[in-house]
Amino acid sequence: MRVLLVSANTELMNMPVVPVGLGAVAAATEKAGHEALLLDLMSMSDTEAAVKNALEKFGPHVIGISVRNIDDQVTAKPRFLLDQVKPVISSCRALSDAPIVLGGAGYSIFPENALAYLGADMGIQGEGEMAFPAVLALMEEKADFSETPGLCLPGLGIQARRQFARNLDLLPLPDPKSWSASAFMGQDVWMPVQTRRGCPMRCSYCSTSTIEGTIIRKRDPVSVVDSMEGLVEAGFRQFFLTDNTFNIPSSYAMRFCQVLVDRGLDVSWRSILYPRYLGEALARAMAKAGCKEVALGFESGSTEILGKMNKKFGPQDVRRTSKVLEAHGIRRTGFLLLGGPGERKTTVEESLAFADSLKLETMKITIGIRIYPYTALAHIARKQGVITAEDDLLFPRFYLVRGLEDWLREIVENWMADRPGWRH
Repeated sequence: MRVLLVSANTELMNMPVVPVGLGAVAAATEKAGHEALLLDLMSMSDTEAAVKNALEKFGPHVIGISVRNIDDQVTAKPRFLLDQVKPVISSCRALSDAPIVLGGAGYSIFPENALAYLGADMGIQGEGEMAFPAVLALMEEKADFSETPGLCLPGLGIQARRQFARNLDLLPLPDPKSWSASAFMGQDVWMPVQTRRGCPMRCSYCSTSTIEGTIIRKRDPVSVVDSMEGLVEAGFRQFFLTDNTFNIPSSYAMRFCQVLVDRGLDVSWRSILYPRYLGEALARAMAKAGCKEVALGFESGSTEILGKMNKKFGPQDVRRTSKVLEAHGIRRTGFLLLGGPGERKTTVEESLAFADSLKLETMKITIGIRIYPYTALAHIARKQGVITAEDDLLFPRFYLVRGLEDWLREIVENWMADRPGWRH
């Protein structure tokens, strides 16, 4: 079968985003014996023309559309990004009778509601490398595919409980030849790389467990570095390790760094760290392997608020981790989430002062917290009347403690005024 795979994301979100997740689905589709064409709309100036051209020249039997982001998570004036996806589906409907299958990280959070809003034929929640080839095989056989794990059908919901791949090494990585650095000339591209999936930390507001589950599943670091080496040959030298907690488990992170050093690749990379469980040995290994910057999502400088967020660390852990990173020449980007449950003027001021004392290279501050389904924050918001049980959280809703809105925005603006490294 001929399968057109469309990355519908056209939102920059701080940096160009390369759809490696959809690239992995393309690799799995080809491994199953089908012909796959990947269309990345991010790089297209005329998306409608690009979709039309692909449909007319390729003539797909099935169309897969990846939904990465639901909204931009800006509290004051959020942009609902599914409205950018709807015209893509309309173009596909007008020019092809091929069934349209949704997938992607954003879609997986809201499988039923996103499917209904976009009007596709079906959607796959979770790891498309497993379920999508299975659906294609059943389509070829004209067999019943309704019991496919993670498959969502209009008006019927999820047909069978989704399954997580226990062994990620059985899932193909994207073909490095899918992208060329020359296509991104003039852009600061950090190529996404994922070494593991799942997060057991259960932060109160986080959607990761809905997307990837709570059990950490790891790839063999050798296969990941093999893929990176192929991307280096394609001209990429900067990588962004998208793992939610690169330093958990630390033994695995150490092995990855060692494999990267042994391979001798001249690369730079960024990662996301949990602000605890970082020792001198791992920081040293990261720096030696080419890590230049980390995202340090500590979210608050208040012990009380960290507890309400279900964080497994305190301010002292953040400070220690920050000092270790600084000592090894690794840049630090910190994150604050202000206005969540229990927040008061005193805890906000405590967080701002704490963040300032770390002397990080960059600080990103978010006012209000996006409410995602199946999270502790959603439960609290319903209990407090911020949202109701009937609210469709597909459309962005935020938790921002009542009475602090204007003051919070004013004090953040004042703090940012003479701190050039601080931003919204």
